Amino acid sequence: MTTITLTLEHLTRLDLGPVQTAIAPLLADPLPTDPDPLRFTIEIPRDPTDPRELSELPEVRLWFIRLDAVYPWLPYYLDWTSELARYTAMLVPHQFSRTEGIQFNPEALEIFIMAKVFAVHRWLQAHHISQTGKLRAMTQTLGYDLDSRFFEQLG
Repeated sequence: MTTITLTLEHLTRLDLGPVQTAIAPLLADPLPTDPDPLRFTIEIPRDPTDPRELSELPEVRLWFIRLDAVYPWLPYYLDWTSELARYTAMLVPHQFSRTEGIQFNPEALEIFIMAKVFAVHRWLQAHHISQTGKLRAMTQTLGYDLDSRFFEQLG
């Protein structure tokens, strides 16, 4: 597991340096098909009485929006068991319930997932990697099941 540590300085400066360092091996030629999963640790000072989740903090959310714009394929390499839902929460409107956990806006989640599928699929094709099964598994982690025939339409 590769951990990317973010500080308040990274967030406020919109500095993607820690990610660039961590993903350098992913950008090697040839591209590794099964690297260590990525996860984030966010170390910022917080008022202990602040009830907001990290995804509700503007500087955190803005940093993740920039990250997603620069590396739209990155969710493919996240640790799906613990990190994919949190990454998604940074970008998709949601509510949190103590009894049911995170509840994403369904339409926003569908748009996010399809945008990720198109971006990741194109990125994998550009690197001559056929991993539609793994891409399907990624979407299933978020509760969205794609028929394998869907990928045939993408070419």
